[in-house]
Amino acid sequence: MGVYDAESGERTMIEKPVAIITGGATGIGAACCRALAAEGFHVGIHYNKSAEKAQQLLAEIKEGFIIQADLSDIEQVNMMIGKLKDAVGRVDVLVNNAGRSINADILSMKVEQFDEQRALTRGVWYLTKRILRQFMIRSSAGRVINISSVVGHTGNAGQIPYTMEKAALDAFTRSLALELKGRNILVNSVAPGFIDTEMTKELPEEIKNKIMDEIILGRVGRPEEVAEVVAFLAKKGSYITGSVIHVNGGLYGG
Repeated sequence: MGVYDAESGERTMIEKPVAIITGGATGIGAACCRALAAEGFHVGIHYNKSAEKAQQLLAEIKEGFIIQADLSDIEQVNMMIGKLKDAVGRVDVLVNNAGRSINADILSMKVEQFDEQRALTRGVWYLTKRILRQFMIRSSAGRVINISSVVGHTGNAGQIPYTMEKAALDAFTRSLALELKGRNILVNSVAPGFIDTEMTKELPEEIKNKIMDEIILGRVGRPEEVAEVVAFLAKKGSYITGSVIHVNGGLYGG
């Protein structure tokens, strides 16, 4: 497998395994890109709108590539698969990290907002389906790691579609692991708690303080602490599948 040069028509061989991290330009996704690059992966940094940050991250990790797609658009996912075939020809690890949070209570949220959240969940399902069929099943090996959330287990007022999406990811993990029995493809979830990202920075101070009171370790988590678990599942963890691993400092008993 290798990198395709459109001008020469030649493919440069890649010896390293390839990992794709969706939503990889920022936050937990970017931390996962760094961690997997450090573990020897050729890293694909997926982004939708954060082009500049993706370029900066690629310059930092040096060996990898960037790929753009709106995962809620099925045709763009199809084009993404085509680009992956031409660019690297293999995917060994898929980290489904891309997320979207639309905050509104049930009485004020519009149907269009709910559908926007649901479309991303569909996109995660479809991207995973395509990568399994095109790459992992053919090679009889692979790892799928879904980034869910503590709120998928606890709920969170004002975030019903988001909490539904994250709960669905954990159900997806278990069901997919069962479907892939005997194919040597491991599927797991990592469920972060209150992590220091742009998303959590936007929360009102009273909500932040309430959450902090519930964290046994008494501090906010770092994206790198989530990425450490993702890297372990991607590189090692050979007897773990169908599991949800909580990385939340003991938040809400997780």
